[in-house]
Amino acid sequence: MTQLESRLLDLMREDCRLPLEKLAVMAGATPAETAEAVAELERNKVILRYAPVVNWDRTDRDRVEAMIEVRVQPQREMGFDAVARRIYQFDEVKSVYLMSGAYDLLVLVEARTLKELALFVSEKLSTLDTVTGTSTSFVLKRYKEDGVVFEDEHNDGRLVISA
Repeated sequence: MTQLESRLLDLMREDCRLPLEKLAVMAGATPAETAEAVAELERNKVILRYAPVVNWDRTDRDRVEAMIEVRVQPQREMGFDAVARRIYQFDEVKSVYLMSGAYDLLVLVEARTLKELALFVSEKLSTLDTVTGTSTSFVLKRYKEDGVVFEDEHNDGRLVISA
C-alpha cells in the first residue's frame, strides 16, 4: 500500500463524503492521483463500502441488537472459516469476529423485535451442528461507535475548581 493510499484511508474513514478535490488537497496529491488511488483501493477490495454511522435511537425504527458469544467445533481442514461463513449468511447477522479467549466467535445481530432475535438464536444459530454453546447480551445503549460519540457532550466551557 502506498503512502497516499494510507493517507486517503485515514481521511476517508473520518469522512467518506469529502469531495475529491478537497481529499486531494488534504492528502497532498492531485485530483487525478487521488481518483486513481481511490479506484485502486476499491478494485483491491480494501474499500468495500461507504456507509454512515447512524444513531438509531434518534429514529422511529424499531430494532434490537445483541452480541452473541458463540462456542463452536471447527470443521476439519477448514478451521473456523467454514463455520463463520455459514453464520454470516443469515440476514440477522451484521458482523462476525474470530476471537481469542473463552469463546470462538463474536456475532453481532439485529432484528426488529426481541422475539425475532430470540427465534434467530434458538432456531437458526444454536441448531447448527458445529455450534456447541451461545451466550447472548443485548445492547441497551450505544455510547460510541467507530470513533463517533453518540451523546451530546454538555461542556459549558467552565473550568473545574477543586479545593
